[in-house]
Amino acid sequence: MCVESDGCEIEGCSSSDEVRTLSGSMSPGLKSNPDLHPCKPGQKFRAALLRCRSPTAAAGILSFGNVLNYMDRYTVAGVLLDIQRHFNVSDSGAGLLQTVFICSFMVAAPIFGYLGDRFNRKVILSCGIFFWSIVTLSSSFISKEYYWLFVLSRGLVGIGESSYSSISPTIIGDLFTNNSRTMMLSVFYLAIPLGSGLGYILGSSAKEAAGDWHWALRVSPVLGITAGTLILLFVPEPKRGCADQLGGRIKTRTSWFCDMKALAKNRSYVFSSLASAAVSFATGAFGMWIPTYLFRAQVVQKTAEACTQEICSSKDSLIFGAITCVTGLLGVVIGAATTRLCRQKTERADPLVCAVSMLGSAIFICLIFVVAKKSIVGAYVCIFIGETLLFLNWAITADILMFVVIPTRRATAVAFQSFTSHLLGDAGSPYLIGLISDALQESYATSVLWQFLSLGYALMLCPFVIVLGGMFFLATALFFLDDREKAEKHPSQLKVLQS
Repeated sequence: MCVESDGCEIEGCSSSDEVRTLSGSMSPGLKSNPDLHPCKPGQKFRAALLRCRSPTAAAGILSFGNVLNYMDRYTVAGVLLDIQRHFNVSDSGAGLLQTVFICSFMVAAPIFGYLGDRFNRKVILSCGIFFWSIVTLSSSFISKEYYWLFVLSRGLVGIGESSYSSISPTIIGDLFTNNSRTMMLSVFYLAIPLGSGLGYILGSSAKEAAGDWHWALRVSPVLGITAGTLILLFVPEPKRGCADQLGGRIKTRTSWFCDMKALAKNRSYVFSSLASAAVSFATGAFGMWIPTYLFRAQVVQKTAEACTQEICSSKDSLIFGAITCVTGLLGVVIGAATTRLCRQKTERADPLVCAVSMLGSAIFICLIFVVAKKSIVGAYVCIFIGETLLFLNWAITADILMFVVIPTRRATAVAFQSFTSHLLGDAGSPYLIGLISDALQESYATSVLWQFLSLGYALMLCPFVIVLGGMFFLATALFFLDDREKAEKHPSQLKVLQS
């Protein structure tokens, strides 16, 4: 029999079992005692609930929440043609949706990072999910006269989603270590391409099924509320650093300014954050504009007609979403396996794998704009290979951060990396690409061909930014071992100072 913390028996346990209490501690199994009283039904339910709080289950729930985070983010991109037609906005006006979302996301990230290093993380996560779910649902009822309000709603959604992206990886980092942590972070960051792809599919499918694009924004909120509830019930709140066996050794907490000063001196962290910004720039621009670009390519090839109906064609959004899901899965799995294999050859494997994949991705992304005018199939092949290589580095970048940053600074580090990568990346890239496209269209006579070419020329900026990101990962490799060693030695040095 097992004994819960209030002194009642829990049926179905052996004498060697343990039960996790609400505080997170483990009470050892005890033999049956005649003085113990039977558990009440509510107490049995609570005990069964606590036994379900395994690290693997928690990582699965957090990964599910991350899928929903990115699915909601790219649902709008899946129905972008309909939004442009409904609100009668230009390319730059449509790009403003993602830019406002990312700007609010990145501004809120450092705030949530500070809170995540000091307060109950799963409560913050759940509140963030509930908030963006309610705002997304409300935004589906905004009329066409109030486009500014629709843009504002995307900014509020960004604040809610920022809490999740800043804090949830640190919980996984405190539940696992070494190769197990790499694997779980790989699953978690698989949600980025998987959720993005599902966002296109969900938006397009819901629009087709209901005959109204507004319904694309009414599905993910229901799933979001479900995820928030699961996090509250089943995700534990581990001690910071417990997986690294530092939970009992780190007794003091440095100030936020001290944390930021230390991160600014961490060269591996700085260069990997700049590389992440390059990835964000490309994925933000591609996620918003590639389906539109491919649709315009088909109009030029006369295999499709320009959107003149109330409901625009969603075929390209569906195909691009499916490709993103598959390439995300392949990229994360190949990235984790390649890194694990290369670690046997060199200790700098993590940043080197990221650098090579980025440089290879730039080549195939360049080819998209070469072949799209003649062959849509060829463009999809280049997208498939380019995205697979680009997605290789998602989980590896997070693992680099876990290696070179001490546990009590990780939420702040994740949040500030998110801030800088969005500030220099996808906060401006969708709007910038739309602005360049509009400027090119105004410079020459407007035609279907020039609408296609102008957007393609604007998107050509992305491969050059990706090459720059690869260079930053190579710079990370130069300092990775020194910064990792400093992070490993820091708890011991802190213990000496305390004694």
